[in-house]
Amino acid sequence: CEQPMSFATATVCDFDPMSGTLVVLCVFVRLESLVVLYTQGVECKQWREFGRTEVIDNTLNPDFVRKYILDYFFEEKQNLRFDVYDIDSKSPDLAKHDFLGQVYCTLGEIVVSFRLNVFNRLMRSCQGIPGKTCGTIILSAEELGNCRDYATMQFCANKLDKKDFFGKSDPFMVFYRSNEDGTFTICHKTEVVKNTLNPVWEPFSIPVRALCNGDYERTIKVEVYDWDRDGSHDFIGEFTTSYKDLCRCQSQLNVYEVVNPKKKLKKKRYINSGTVRLISWIRANLIPSPCYTSVFTRKLLLSRFHKATFLVSKGNPSQSTSLHYMNPYQMNAYAMALKAVGEIIQDYDSDKMFPALGFGAKLPPDGRVSHEFPLNGNVENPYCNGIEGILEAYHQSLKTVQLYGPTNFAPVVNHVARYAAAVQDGSQYFVLLIITDGVISDMAQTKEAIVNAAKLPMSIIIVGVGQAEFDAMVELDGDDVRISSRGKLAERDIVQFVPFRDYMDRTGNHVLSMARLAKDVLAEIPDQLISYMKSRAIKPCPLPPAYTSCVQPETESV
Repeated sequence: CEQPMSFATATVCDFDPMSGTLVVLCVFVRLESLVVLYTQGVECKQWREFGRTEVIDNTLNPDFVRKYILDYFFEEKQNLRFDVYDIDSKSPDLAKHDFLGQVYCTLGEIVVSFRLNVFNRLMRSCQGIPGKTCGTIILSAEELGNCRDYATMQFCANKLDKKDFFGKSDPFMVFYRSNEDGTFTICHKTEVVKNTLNPVWEPFSIPVRALCNGDYERTIKVEVYDWDRDGSHDFIGEFTTSYKDLCRCQSQLNVYEVVNPKKKLKKKRYINSGTVRLISWIRANLIPSPCYTSVFTRKLLLSRFHKATFLVSKGNPSQSTSLHYMNPYQMNAYAMALKAVGEIIQDYDSDKMFPALGFGAKLPPDGRVSHEFPLNGNVENPYCNGIEGILEAYHQSLKTVQLYGPTNFAPVVNHVARYAAAVQDGSQYFVLLIITDGVISDMAQTKEAIVNAAKLPMSIIIVGVGQAEFDAMVELDGDDVRISSRGKLAERDIVQFVPFRDYMDRTGNHVLSMARLAKDVLAEIPDQLISYMKSRAIKPCPLPPAYTSCVQPETESV
């Protein structure tokens, strides 16, 4: 059971439930369940309802058809919330239904889970009711194809198995498209035709990308069920086809034997449980709308981020005028910049353990000046657990080291470059975040280090804090003039510099300031990563093995 999420530019008002996008799947509760998706605004941080799944009756593994198109932006932290309810009536008022729990995550986590998680999904336990196990939600992602066609089709069946004791059968069909990892996703359910073994279903229209994501040879699986009021629908059989075969319309290729694998194993003379035939087929081209223009072209590469190193520069933390001053009521500029960028990029790291280094300080006990010292004080293991671990190490280091000039960038650039040089097969990509007040004492050496690093799987982000002039940082950025050293031009642009002061909100909204900073400073990373991969002719990683659920439903269900 799984529902994918796709990526395309769309607004809530443009939502098409058949287009395929972010969907909740496998909510393990035996109830009439519904899941509500909320997104969070950047400025006010309020949760807004984005959409609701349909209600699934009486099953341990609800398999939702409804999907949602969400804009995915690597450079933004996109918070999502999923609330699970047991539906007691037809009222749309959620307060009148039983709340079962909720899950929080970011869109980035869902995107990356396809690569980093052994199950190819993001699995989260529902929380919210103390002392109770509220079930599990599984989320997955898929990129939307660019196909704009719609297909309108109609099916009928002949001599389906009789499943009802006092009647015939109440058949309906469920269509599944195959995913990139070999699993299947519901994309359409027909209506139920009551009390017949020879149903004729109503015509239905569906976007081709929802049916096969634009891949005309991709397998389409169809299951046929006998509807039961309590939700324990009886499985009649299944068959497979493809968009390519359906296009041939009224031919022998579009008469399908409905086969029940269990019956086939048990009965030697078993042939089928009936047949399904395609009656009509119409394909229409939908004029592309600007709001459905695909913006996600680098899905297979983004999850290669492995380690990020964060650095802080000098200043006197004991003085209120210092950029490092520890105000008890708000974070300083260094901490805000670190949190803004780090909270987004950490989603793309497999273990969330980050080496964090400082530069420009006298270290205890002998006062030795260092330009690449571990913030946690552990030379053998400079790794910190997540962004919160880095912030804690940063705060503790301010109490033990004496910040001191000069400020040399080259040692830390070379430090990360040594790691990147050891892994050039495309399996890892390194992002170095430097937070500085703009002073640099080794410009020539830093240029040489960056030119050498430009041929490695590595990007450098520089955030300038304070009111100093950042001419040197602009020169390192290389947007206008590619950086060079000793007559050697950098192979590619790997540096992105932004001054934090340009993103500070005038009303003092630090959350908004941090969101603006992260969006701009991370904007070039995907293209820089792709430029490295293309320059080395490195293709995206092969798809992970197909996910197999270990949860067995108590009854057969749709």
